[in-house]
Amino acid sequence: MSFYTVINCMDGRTQIPAIEYLKKKFNVDHVDSVTEAGPVKILADQPHHSRRCQAIFDRVDISVEKHGSIGIAIVAHHDCAGGLLDDDSQKQQLKDSIKNVSAKYPNTPVIGLWIDSDWAVSQIAE
Repeated sequence: MSFYTVINCMDGRTQIPAIEYLKKKFNVDHVDSVTEAGPVKILADQPHHSRRCQAIFDRVDISVEKHGSIGIAIVAHHDCAGGLLDDDSQKQQLKDSIKNVSAKYPNTPVIGLWIDSDWAVSQIAE
């Protein structure tokens, strides 16, 4: 069995598009989901020792260490109620989140995914 990890918004509209994208792109059997309202805001703005970041990292640790996840994707999306920012600002937070999560998991590839108003997924460069 192969796994990929996704740190996604709790918004149910983003779940299936992100999972389908990751399963197809990385040819994995399963996607472990860590969900929060506006995770890119938490991961970009909060220091790593914050309680909210640590809660995300505790769940990612299980996926990476116990399931042998081959990578981590972080999702931001249009119309995020937890982020409350325009799309460009969220995309910047996504890039900052990639840097912070990559620093925490230097041996695991980290990518950013943007889900637009049509619920289409695209990969964001760091």
